[in-house]
Amino acid sequence: MPDAPHHSAERAALVNVIGPRERRWQAEQSLDELAGLARAAGAAVVLRMSQERARPDPSTFLGSGKVASLAAACAELDVDVVIFDHELAPAQLRQLEDRLERKVVDRTQLILDIFARRARTREGKWQVELAQLRYLLPRLVGAGTALSRLGGGIGTRGPGETKLETDRRRIRQRIHQIEREIEQVRRRRTQLRERRQKQAVPTVALVGYTNAGKSTLFARLTGEPAEASDALFVTLDPLLRRVRLPDQRELLLSDTVGFIDRLPHTLVAAFRATLEEVADADLVVHVIDAASPERERHMAAVRAVLEEMGAAEVERLDVHNKCDLLETHELARLQAGDPAALYVSARRGDGQQELLETMASRLALDVRRVTLDFDGLAPGTRERIARLYRHAHVVEHTAHDGRISIVADVPRRLLPQVQGTAVEPDEAPSAPRR
Repeated sequence: MPDAPHHSAERAALVNVIGPRERRWQAEQSLDELAGLARAAGAAVVLRMSQERARPDPSTFLGSGKVASLAAACAELDVDVVIFDHELAPAQLRQLEDRLERKVVDRTQLILDIFARRARTREGKWQVELAQLRYLLPRLVGAGTALSRLGGGIGTRGPGETKLETDRRRIRQRIHQIEREIEQVRRRRTQLRERRQKQAVPTVALVGYTNAGKSTLFARLTGEPAEASDALFVTLDPLLRRVRLPDQRELLLSDTVGFIDRLPHTLVAAFRATLEEVADADLVVHVIDAASPERERHMAAVRAVLEEMGAAEVERLDVHNKCDLLETHELARLQAGDPAALYVSARRGDGQQELLETMASRLALDVRRVTLDFDGLAPGTRERIARLYRHAHVVEHTAHDGRISIVADVPRRLLPQVQGTAVEPDEAPSAPRR
């Protein structure tokens, strides 16, 4: 159904091509998601149109007759922007703009535009601008019409009109400049991660399809406010906060940008510095919208992005969120199909304690049971013991004649920094990390 147009919103038409291997209901669901993206970009959807074709037309993507009927419908409904649910070639983009006499935006450019709206920090803005410039550079050759339409609205945010009207050499210079800035950010993040690893603070990254409820769960676990809404891509700049586990150890929890099906490669590449936080995490918590009819497709899309960013081998915990929206029999069927996952409601707090305990258990896979002896009178002993209690699970603590003996399950990466007079591994090895 088209949206009720807002007086200040751009009026958008949505278009897709249904291939021979795609069913109509799948194409409709894809258009529903595109409509959500259009609304996130500030548009009101007033027209939806599909065409079944064996393959897209190399010149205009749609057939010539369909382009003519689309142009007529756009004129009748006073459409401002036509959004295609595919990535268009530069020549197709120019031909469509000539035929439709309207601004044409493809799915990739729409997602980049939303990211430009959401970016708040300098780093986030750099990453979005880099992705936009990489996407637009090959489209600037002979794109007189495309450049002349850059007067505002969807597809024009981010780098801005003045940058897009420069020649290729200056755009490449700008790309190199941003790449240098982002590389410095990446190095700083790497140094911070190495410092955290030396301090033996495990990191857990929340990932998931956009609007799966990551920010709500993040706020629930950390006790700190985080922006959460039904809009797509609310979280763009990553957040990192401390969480205390039931065994009194601490971890760092990061909330990351939401993923989406066919996430533009230019974005994945540009956000490499940010997404490395996921690849280097000790545990990835995959937050899934249990109530979404597209749950399986969303899960597959997230796993594909994790693989693309080199995080497929990181220990992963699947967490089905929004379970309060399911009927009892629906939840039972979901649990039977995936008994290893957790089932929570971030909005209500259901399952929070079990999630914390499971995270503690998963992170404990990388521990070793040791006996540590301390001189109770030596300077710094109290601080070292306090550190041990923060970052390890203490099993036994005894004191005799000024000596302190502690048996604890210690993260393996902390062992070199533990300062006791003896370290004796337990005979039974801990479970290997998967």
